Amino acid sequence: MRVLLVEDDPMIGAAVDAALRDAAYAVDWVRNGQTALDVAAHQHYDVLLLDLGLPGKDGHAVLSALRARDNPVPVLILTARDAVHERVRGLDGGADDYILKPFEMVELLARMRAVLRRKGGAASPVLTNGLLTLDPATHEARMGDGEPVRLSAREFALLQALMLRPGAILSRAELEERIYGWGHEVASNAVEFLIHALRKKLGAQAIKNIRGVGWMVSKGG
Repeated sequence: MRVLLVEDDPMIGAAVDAALRDAAYAVDWVRNGQTALDVAAHQHYDVLLLDLGLPGKDGHAVLSALRARDNPVPVLILTARDAVHERVRGLDGGADDYILKPFEMVELLARMRAVLRRKGGAASPVLTNGLLTLDPATHEARMGDGEPVRLSAREFALLQALMLRPGAILSRAELEERIYGWGHEVASNAVEFLIHALRKKLGAQAIKNIRGVGWMVSKGG
């Protein structure tokens, strides 16, 4: 999952950035509204975390511009502005959730998972294709009736990308984009290494290789 964090406070931004990376998100962090719009116009994001008190173009203006472009990215506003009219303005302006600072990261992560479930049209918090099951809250996966196994952050990120689109073939580049944010050096065999580790934990049939194209999990088990 790739997240765009739009936050100008260096301490808050660094803390959220680190916590998101620990939770297996690929994070790109920008510090002003115009940069956020420029980046979002050229890069796909699964979630956008948006501060309102930004220099230059504020968060409401960023949100308005995104929705005017028909950009459907889920937006969670993170702000200290607690007035009711600010919350109403943000939600009516197209935000998917509104979280007041200071907040606990566990709550932010839970709200992100809820927004992503709604976006995907899923009621259950657990991803499954009928055979393979992945729990985004615990980062545990289970094959069939087997015991759940704990995944590393990047193993989880890769498997989540596949489980969100069962039956779709994702290329190496598409998987790298969902696992790594800006500034990360990516080894040429990083994806293969992670898939090997996942197959070792879950079985060889968990992830299918479509030679010369990419990888997938089956649709419908």
